[in-house]
Amino acid sequence: MGPHPAQGLMLLALLCAPVAAQEPGWHYSPLSGEGDRATLGCALGSTPDAYACIAVRCEDDYSTGVHIHTSRPEGDAGRWAITIDKETRSFDAVAADPYGARLVGDYSWVLDNLAHGAVAYLEPEDGSDMPANHIALDGSLYAINAALAFCAPRVPVEPKAGTGV
Repeated sequence: MGPHPAQGLMLLALLCAPVAAQEPGWHYSPLSGEGDRATLGCALGSTPDAYACIAVRCEDDYSTGVHIHTSRPEGDAGRWAITIDKETRSFDAVAADPYGARLVGDYSWVLDNLAHGAVAYLEPEDGSDMPANHIALDGSLYAINAALAFCAPRVPVEPKAGTGV
């Protein structure tokens, strides 16, 4: 027996290991039911127990949603300061599944800067403690475009009243 059977067993063990939903960097969201409809960007140093992530996802109505997903015991709904490349803006987030909260209002600045920036930070405006929150944006443009490339609704689209469409 040479090294090949042992290498095969090691590869098999790696393939069978669970995928951590909160691993650092940008990747498809492994949360249940998300498939390729969302990408998750998590902070450097994130672990399954302590994490800060931003998800960009194709919503059921074809819109693009931005979600906050952290390990904070207080939850993710509330007002957030999001800093991207030394510029900070504030956004409201409401509780939403499968992540902790979804940004509401005009968050086009966040989408554009996540795709083209260098680093992002999340900070709850209530001042509560956060796990590591330095989210590198390397690869975010590719990950966001890949997640939204085949964006399609997961529920039937209802026609708009009076338009016949």
